[in-house]
Amino acid sequence: MEGVVRTRVGYAGGEAPDPTYRRIQDHTEVLQIEYDPSKISYETLLEEFWESHNPIVRPYSRQYMSLLLYHNEEQRDIIEKSRKAYEEKVGKTVLTEIKTLDRFYSAEGYHQKYYLQNRPGIVEEVRGMYPDFTSFVDSTTAARLNGYVSGKGNMEAFEEDIAKINLSEETETKIRELLDIIW
Repeated sequence: MEGVVRTRVGYAGGEAPDPTYRRIQDHTEVLQIEYDPSKISYETLLEEFWESHNPIVRPYSRQYMSLLLYHNEEQRDIIEKSRKAYEEKVGKTVLTEIKTLDRFYSAEGYHQKYYLQNRPGIVEEVRGMYPDFTSFVDSTTAARLNGYVSGKGNMEAFEEDIAKINLSEETETKIRELLDIIW
């Protein structure tokens, strides 16, 4: 999405210290999004949140439940307004838990940019653009490419983004071939 600067996956919402995928305890798997408010609004991100999953279904576990975490009261108020609008739209009660973010724990490396990391022949060049794994994970380029190779986005946005990324013709061709299949 235009305006999304970086994404990270991790664990939050619980009280137990140092959760991991194998020992998640009372936490939930979450996506942390950093965005440029001059390009995308918090409200637009929330609209995407509601539409990208089914927040009216009771979760079968805390690990995978629908959870929105906020940093301040202004965000909480915007979330509540957005939740009410979504409930009116679908005519059902949203079961998403809404609470203050106390702490975000970054997930293990193999979970970060999961779709991109599982595309041999593409990920190697993208990772090589950064001095270390953390820089790769934190990059806007990796966030965008991860979205595309997972099937999100559209060709117009991809063309705009790929023009800004200095990839080899071979890697760019591999991505295009993949997108032809999944789109």
